Amino acid sequence: MESNLNTLPGGLLTLSKDYEILSINQTLLDMLHYDKEQLMGKSVRSILYKSTQAFFQFIFHPLFIQKQEVEELHLQFMSQKGEEVPVLMYASAKEDESISCVVVSNKKRNNYENQLLEAKRIAEERLVEKEQLNAELKRVLEYLEKKQEEILRINKQNHQYKMDTQKELKLAKKIQETILTEAIDNEHLQIESFYQASNELSGDIYGFYQINENQYGIILLDVMGHGISSSLITMSLVTLFQRLISKGVPSNQIMKELDDQMHHFFESDDDAWHYCTAIYILIDTKEQTVEYINAGHPPAIYRDSTGVQKELKTQGPPIGSFKGINFKSSQFSYTRGARILLYTDGVSDPLEQDYLSSWIDQHAFDSLHGCKEKLSKTLQEERNSYYRSDDQCFILIDLK
Repeated sequence: MESNLNTLPGGLLTLSKDYEILSINQTLLDMLHYDKEQLMGKSVRSILYKSTQAFFQFIFHPLFIQKQEVEELHLQFMSQKGEEVPVLMYASAKEDESISCVVVSNKKRNNYENQLLEAKRIAEERLVEKEQLNAELKRVLEYLEKKQEEILRINKQNHQYKMDTQKELKLAKKIQETILTEAIDNEHLQIESFYQASNELSGDIYGFYQINENQYGIILLDVMGHGISSSLITMSLVTLFQRLISKGVPSNQIMKELDDQMHHFFESDDDAWHYCTAIYILIDTKEQTVEYINAGHPPAIYRDSTGVQKELKTQGPPIGSFKGINFKSSQFSYTRGARILLYTDGVSDPLEQDYLSSWIDQHAFDSLHGCKEKLSKTLQEERNSYYRSDDQCFILIDLK
């Protein structure tokens, strides 16, 4: 990078189409406390906070794919010292398919927040000093004493309501689990799945269906959030994708109808808007091909019999994000003995970066059922140790 660009007040960054760092100016290096050699060729995710990595994957990437530019995106970089560095980033595509980024420090926002906190502290101290507050508190206490009996009665009613609600949620959970498809194991392929809701109900859903003698459709969806609202959306989508896949409807049409359905749900209620990441795979065992569409979902991992891996990456934004999206599928030939792993972000987030890619290599010769048990055990250990609960779902496929 030319010396006059190195001293600009803002950071300059050039990324490859795979988000590897091709160039970086001295201003940004000083901001992050790195030497240039430490970052060149590394993924930009290596300098993002972990929470920001998911935001980058599911917001920045789809927006950039759609518009070829991103304006004023709030990100949290992480310096070599582990410090949080808030920035605004602007990105645009270059003719050579690389990505040019301008990075501006956003520390002023933190200063404003500190000023607000200080003002709040001063206001609270002054309020405490006023006799009017004491008098008001006394009246509140007297009121609470008079209403104590009524509150106890309401609490009893609430407890009964909670018990009734829990019973209903358990029933709903059983209904949700009954629609999940059973494992498949025949001469052509084997499919195993794992499904764990963070609460009674889940926003993750999947299905795999034999379309005809040679073709199988596999779909995995993750509705924004988890709980009752997300689960209701998944239940509404199941009937639709089950019918479309079983009839052998083309991949792009399946995703288009799911996208239309999501927009229809919230047509007159923007405040309730949800989006849904999804990945659909069509396997043809006669032609030995895999066709897929990834709509904002974590990339599935394909490993052939020789150990070569391929990521089935996002090709566009999640369904329900923008109206009028045209979904395009990709296709490749597979070799017998290959394995595919599909998963939701509740599986990948608790684990280290690239853990799943290494894991699928380490267990390449384990039985599919054994792999399922080992990965589910690892996720349970991570859940118990420190990670915030989230819906977890993954699908393992062996191509015989």
